[in-house]
Amino acid sequence: MSIFEGFLSTSETLAAFSDRNFVDAMLRFEAALARAQAQVGLIPESAAHSIVGSCKVELFDVAKIVRESGRAGSVAIPLVKGLKEAVGLFNAEAVRFVHFGSTSQDVIDTAMALVTREAVALVEADLSKAAQALLQHAQRYATTPILARTLMQPASVTSFGFKCTGWAAPLVRSKVRLAEAARRALNVQLGGAVGTLSQMKGQGPEVRRHMAQALGLGDPGATWHTQRDEWIALGCELGLMVGSLGKIAKDIALMGQYEVGELAEPSEPGRGGSSAMPHKRNPVASMVALAAAQRAPQRVAALLAAMPQEHERALGAWQAELAEWPQLLMSAHGSVRALAAALPGLQVDAVRMRSNIDRLRAELPRDAADEWFDPALAEPAGAIALAQALTLQAQLNTPDSAR
Repeated sequence: MSIFEGFLSTSETLAAFSDRNFVDAMLRFEAALARAQAQVGLIPESAAHSIVGSCKVELFDVAKIVRESGRAGSVAIPLVKGLKEAVGLFNAEAVRFVHFGSTSQDVIDTAMALVTREAVALVEADLSKAAQALLQHAQRYATTPILARTLMQPASVTSFGFKCTGWAAPLVRSKVRLAEAARRALNVQLGGAVGTLSQMKGQGPEVRRHMAQALGLGDPGATWHTQRDEWIALGCELGLMVGSLGKIAKDIALMGQYEVGELAEPSEPGRGGSSAMPHKRNPVASMVALAAAQRAPQRVAALLAAMPQEHERALGAWQAELAEWPQLLMSAHGSVRALAAALPGLQVDAVRMRSNIDRLRAELPRDAADEWFDPALAEPAGAIALAQALTLQAQLNTPDSAR
């Protein structure tokens, strides 16, 4: 990660995809695999006990595993080698049962699902905060007159509350879709070398079921080594969310220009300043969201491009997908966190909104001014905004499990 990327994400998402956290997730896979195989009698209980006892990230040189992964072609290979060495120190007989019947992609895909679950939970929490803040603004400013602009020019009068519901609706829909996509995508991967789990003597499905339960992931009922549709669908939903956040950020930035002056992001010491011009207040939250909206389409495109994978295990495409995935999540959470922090304190200048309308009315023929720019047009827009806000609030409050 470069010096320019850190502030476009969040410390929590960076931690979720850190080397140490990912290695820890891989070890959780190996521990769950050993436990499950012991439960069905595939490996001795004593071997499982030794393996589980050695699956502690503090026992491993994470930096060494990462270094050796380049030469090995997979981060799982040095991880499994190190785990066998650790197990062998206490129980030489258990070494042959480490990673039994599994393969590198099983441990890496499952670990990626585990750390992605952490990141998606962060995204969903901030997405709810951002949507909630917009719905509160929609109710508070339901009938506040503001210029509606089409093709970047004044078009008519609407209400700021109506504009806020237009911002909130895609976020509420995104939250619903994201939860469903995550439910379908966050699964255990267990297929063995070619997806058949042939070494597990017909007990592979039962092992997978136990692992899914232990890790809190879904059991897909089959391997998905080169069946990436549900996984990439989750990435696409994240891309859509980032685009919706970018639209909000662009509107706020435009409305915050000095010449317009209708909105401003909340200010605090050290935020949004200029290295040369002390009078400036730069819209930093909008900047972060817009930067994500610039980068996310390329990440999603890379994920889609990686879907045509060869036969039962991919050469290059899966590895490309792995490299792109964390970057998408980092951008997604950076975007939604920035707006979730800014939107509750959004500074709304209703006087300036009205002044912009009045100034335009003064420059137009009376008939056009009265037909299109009568401040009273905010009243029907406000009624629509309030009705939409109630519907969206109900959707936002509905637990994902109840949908």
